[in-house]
Amino acid sequence: MFLSFFPKPKLFFLSFVLWALVCVISWYAKIQDLGHLLSLGSLFGVHFPDALSKGANAAAQAAFASQQQDALDVWLYQYMAVCYAIFIGGWMAFGGQKWAKWSVIGSGLIVFITWFQVQISVMINQWYGSFYDLIQKALSAPDNITATQFYSQLSTFITIALVGITVAVLNNFFVSHYVFRWRTAMTQYYTSKWQQVRHIEGASQRIQEDTMRFASIMESLGVSFLNSIMTLLAFLPVLWMLSAHVKELPLIGAVPQSLIFVAILWSIIGTALLAIAGIRLPGLEFKNQRVEAAYRKELVYGEDYEERAQPVTLTELFANVRKNYFRLYANYLYFNIVRYGYLQAGVLVPLIALGPTIIAGTITLGIFQRISNAFNQVESSFQFLVGSWTTIVELLSIYKRLKAFEAAIDDQPLPSIEETPTA
Repeated sequence: MFLSFFPKPKLFFLSFVLWALVCVISWYAKIQDLGHLLSLGSLFGVHFPDALSKGANAAAQAAFASQQQDALDVWLYQYMAVCYAIFIGGWMAFGGQKWAKWSVIGSGLIVFITWFQVQISVMINQWYGSFYDLIQKALSAPDNITATQFYSQLSTFITIALVGITVAVLNNFFVSHYVFRWRTAMTQYYTSKWQQVRHIEGASQRIQEDTMRFASIMESLGVSFLNSIMTLLAFLPVLWMLSAHVKELPLIGAVPQSLIFVAILWSIIGTALLAIAGIRLPGLEFKNQRVEAAYRKELVYGEDYEERAQPVTLTELFANVRKNYFRLYANYLYFNIVRYGYLQAGVLVPLIALGPTIIAGTITLGIFQRISNAFNQVESSFQFLVGSWTTIVELLSIYKRLKAFEAAIDDQPLPSIEETPTA
């Protein structure tokens, strides 16, 4: 599944994780402070500002902070480009794999775009604060703001949104080609081993359909997981800073960094509940594919041989399909009760946590919007398993089916679930 597309898959993914950790730690430990020495932003008119003099007024401090952040953002993009170039260049030089241009460069591009989309989310979160503070100011008294101020804020959002939409559309187009190349690599690999895998039940379907679904789901889940990690890296500092406005929680009282505490605790509860409720689903999905394959196979034989696909045989095979589907429906019933109940309850969690702060009136509407958005971003990142559980179940069932190919190719015994009679 991976060997056909990626160069030395275990080493490739392990090196990516280690290199990403090194780059992230280096940035926060030292590299970000070297921007005034190494950044090329000055070539484009983006400079790190000179230090403020003592006693600078609020306007000067705000201008300094804005210029400093812009210069730091430009320096971060340069640093990220260098990190990607080193990793991709190394694997392109030493990977030696047929599909390296797509698997290495393509994966790097997808990761970079995912990070960039998270940065757009951070920009929008910052916009929420300034926009809703402006709204609050406008509603407090007539003619408190001008039309220019109002529409300027809207134009800022439109600019950010247009960039985000353009990147998302181009990324989806590229990802479609990426997934098809991965499917092509798997298909070519398995068809070259056809004589070793043809005896496995539903072998033709596994090559034709499962390779397509595996590549598509794996890419989608991988991007979602990376997005969750990068969202955490981007929004945890934001939520950490905003937690200073929340002095206490209902019933519990004062808790340091209370919003992060609530997000982590609620996410752990949800992940544990869904893992328990959905523990049987991967096996049932796998068996569902087997009974469907057996039924379809008999029908296909019936097209060419008169003695095949007799009513008694088809009735028995379809009874197996019916039985497994009904078991699947029953398991999804209580799984969905837990899942949707948890997600609906989650809407109230940040409001409950902010209750004492809202009642005390210690935050503005803009800060409330920033807290709410940042909390939802962090919470959804921690809830990656919660949101992706049904997709993970489907992926596991496909993985089990393709794993039988790996076993046959390597002359290993088939997994125990393959030995279970279809009925």
